[in-house]
Amino acid sequence: MNEKTVVPVAVPVDVPVANPPSLSVSPSLTPALYVVATPIGNLGDITLRALETLRGVDLVACEDTRHAKRLLDHYGVRVPTLALHQHNENAAAEKLIRLLLEGKRIALISDAGTPGVSDPGARTVAAVRAAGCRIVPLPGASAAITALCASGVVDEHFLFVGFLPAKVGARRTAIAALASVNAALVFYEAPHRVLETVGDLAELLHPPQQPRREIIIARELTKLFEQIERLPLDQALAWLQADPNRQRGEFVLIVTAPPAPDSAELDAQTLHVLSALLADLPVKQAVKLATEITGQPKNALYARALALKSET
Repeated sequence: MNEKTVVPVAVPVDVPVANPPSLSVSPSLTPALYVVATPIGNLGDITLRALETLRGVDLVACEDTRHAKRLLDHYGVRVPTLALHQHNENAAAEKLIRLLLEGKRIALISDAGTPGVSDPGARTVAAVRAAGCRIVPLPGASAAITALCASGVVDEHFLFVGFLPAKVGARRTAIAALASVNAALVFYEAPHRVLETVGDLAELLHPPQQPRREIIIARELTKLFEQIERLPLDQALAWLQADPNRQRGEFVLIVTAPPAPDSAELDAQTLHVLSALLADLPVKQAVKLATEITGQPKNALYARALALKSET
């Protein structure tokens, strides 16, 4: 696949609201922990329901109070905040539970996107749920889904991996374990590690003897210098190194699923298993069982099953 030139999209980060939506408290805003997704960059990506909820709660638990204040001030939301991050999550969760049991309404947000998805919040939600308190999720922005919908990836499944381990050995071990997963792989990565990570992905997920996989590099999504590039995985490191600006910002990396091998390349034992199953079962069920027994790609087995059926 030839490299494409992608022009950064000029998207303002702060979108002025000429006619702000009504921020009156919803009558349905009952005592609960409201898990609220917030913009990943462009402040205009907040939902009306999120604004209504943030205005109506008694407290906003947030990853960084200074970062949250920027969002809340932008929309004129005046609600107390409480820091809840990876270093104090257990203690903060206990405080939230006490407040919820007193009948308070609390919103949980992260710095960007959906809490609990590669961000603090999952432990808090688990603790609140265990305490018998109500959880109300508010859908909204997610960097992974934003990148996927613009990627053009047509694989049947995707696996959200999130951030890989920071240490080299642990990262390479984690990537190697994903090499045979029959799905697109979605990673988050920081700018200071993106070169190392992309290099490891190319080495461990794209050995020379296998068909070429592709990668989508999405950076600064919804922001001024948004850039989304799709190219062969073995060319990605050189593409990043060619321009230091391509190494800036927060990244979503999507590696396409391993190409299905030609059905003719299936080994004799796999073909024997498939043929035996086809003798007594419909194609769909035979392929499903053969996939579980042999570990071979479903698409390759299905293509071969159809060929075997046509021969009989």
